[in-house]
Amino acid sequence: MSPISFSVQGKHVLISGGCGGIGSAFAHAFLEQGANVIVTDLKPPPDDLIRAGARFEPLDVTSDEGVVALSKKIDKLDVLIHCAGKLKRWEEHQPEVFREIVDIHLFGNVRLAAAFRPQLKATQGCLINIASMYSYFGAPQVPAYAAAKTAIVGLTRSLALAYAEDGIRVNAIAPGWIATDISRGGRENPEFNDKLMTRLPNKRWAEPEELAGTAIFLASSASALINGVTIPVDGGYTSA
Repeated sequence: MSPISFSVQGKHVLISGGCGGIGSAFAHAFLEQGANVIVTDLKPPPDDLIRAGARFEPLDVTSDEGVVALSKKIDKLDVLIHCAGKLKRWEEHQPEVFREIVDIHLFGNVRLAAAFRPQLKATQGCLINIASMYSYFGAPQVPAYAAAKTAIVGLTRSLALAYAEDGIRVNAIAPGWIATDISRGGRENPEFNDKLMTRLPNKRWAEPEELAGTAIFLASSASALINGVTIPVDGGYTSA
């Protein structure tokens, strides 16, 4: 039996939405652990990410052609993480906005998984999806975001079964309440914030970097028997 290893040294990692709060935190963590990291986004990466050694590729995850074109530029891949995302509070009740949000989070995930399946098969790699606390709870302000994130849990199970024949593991992380730009509206809403703090055992918003250890673990051989699951990383919110 091979020794347990939490190492991602030398692994090739692609992170969509890699210039956002969670995506860039993941990118830095993998780079610090010796991985080769490609980040994609609509916007250019911060300078510190490039200085740390990340490669940037512009990508719109809602473009079938764009995702396929990127897959043809990347020969080797061990880890694929879909972090790209956005939300539009209250606007998501409009069908056209609902469609836009679901396209980014859910269809974007499917596009990337399908396009990079051959590379992941070749390395017996893994796919790490990003779910949410709204995978489990209603979200009246962001119904499309919640619907897409709920679907990510089911998609993760389904792809884990479908991709098992290729030796690809598929798991997801469900972040709790993370201090990023996308969560700014909630953090700056006293009523919402107070309600949240009464339930959170650790009584604080988490930093994006605090999610990175779970991603490293899921990308390593130490998690070889973990497949098809969504792991809440929520400061104990779901336990309250």
